[in-house]
Amino acid sequence: MMRKIYLIFVVFLMAAPQAAAIDLGETLKDVVKSGMEGRAASGNQETTAPQSMTGENKTALNWKSPSVEEEIQIGRQITGNLLGAAPLVRDDALQRYVNQVGRWVANQSERADLPWHFGVIDSEDINAFAAPGGYVVITKGLYRKLQNEAQLAGVLAHEVAHVVRSHHLKILQQSQLLDLGAGWLGKKVGQNHEIIGKLIGRGAEVCARSLDKSAEFEADRMGVVLTARAGYEPYGLPEVLQTIGQTAKDDGSVALLFKTHPHPDDRLRELDEAIGERLDSVKAGKTLEKRFYKLKN
Repeated sequence: MMRKIYLIFVVFLMAAPQAAAIDLGETLKDVVKSGMEGRAASGNQETTAPQSMTGENKTALNWKSPSVEEEIQIGRQITGNLLGAAPLVRDDALQRYVNQVGRWVANQSERADLPWHFGVIDSEDINAFAAPGGYVVITKGLYRKLQNEAQLAGVLAHEVAHVVRSHHLKILQQSQLLDLGAGWLGKKVGQNHEIIGKLIGRGAEVCARSLDKSAEFEADRMGVVLTARAGYEPYGLPEVLQTIGQTAKDDGSVALLFKTHPHPDDRLRELDEAIGERLDSVKAGKTLEKRFYKLKN
């Protein structure tokens, strides 16, 4: 039975790239462009909001209790803001590969129906980010630290877990970025695009910085489960945490990560306590070192 599952897993991954991979750059091109134009104009005139958030969109977002469609729109705008600061790596094969792995992992979650998007951004920092609606990006610096596909799956699974558990969306609501009242916001959208621009900008900051320890620990636990469900070696994420934990604290590449996340040693301790011997009976999954995509530079 296990051999059959792994065969399906391998066949799916081999067939998926051309059919299922999503070009995050193309998807968010208009958002990134409008955001950059808005920042360039901010010193001289009113900030331009992303096109889909302006008066051209007659239906105001329900920021207080967004629907799935609105959650996707929020995540799309936030991710576009992030890409405006650090663009995607210009390697189509890399982006297709990461989408292939990410979508397979996301399909193991209870939100497989989301239009998941994955990408690698051109930054040497060691980090990864998720935004509501199924948007996940990891840095090139973190990708360099990975040695096989199971480790990549573990990292992406951690970020998928943040989306599935609505960690960032809840923080946005708690910080009253979204909980402003749909009626009030609906009136303001058509009159002052700068309000939306500021909300989206602060939302991007939240997605990059502000989650409490419990959310990170939960995403670690769920990430291990999703990785195992996907047929990978479940210890991929712990291996990455061990590697990152060996990085010097004064290394600039981990400055933001160590500032905004529990230290890898603490995360590994929490994982060990949570998992215990539960994985002892689970058959070893795939690591797929040979298929792991190597960076060109």
